[in-house]
Amino acid sequence: MSHIRAPIRLIATARSGDKGSHANIGVIASNRQAYEFLLLELTEDKVSSLFSELTPSSVLRYLLPNLMGINFVLKDVLKGGAAACLRVDSQGKTFGEALLNMELMIPEEVLIRGDGA
Repeated sequence: MSHIRAPIRLIATARSGDKGSHANIGVIASNRQAYEFLLLELTEDKVSSLFSELTPSSVLRYLLPNLMGINFVLKDVLKGGAAACLRVDSQGKTFGEALLNMELMIPEEVLIRGDGA
């Protein structure tokens, strides 16, 4: 099986936002194969590492199998919430885009599958 280093955006979409002092990132796979791959490879540790400069106190992962989705909650990353946070993105709206730019070694068969199954 051949793998290609590629951004997650080729096999998923994401949306993110604030929940008080926390941010959440919902990732939805483009098909079942992509979802199965993301279940194995898109871990709490990898997401925590990606956002380490923002110092989340923890990263939690919730599975949404009926939606082929994964929701990540980055605890305390917004340092008091949108009204108190001094970061440029005080609501975490760009976090989903940052996650979609993360590159993983994705199996070629997952990348070329486009039937939505």
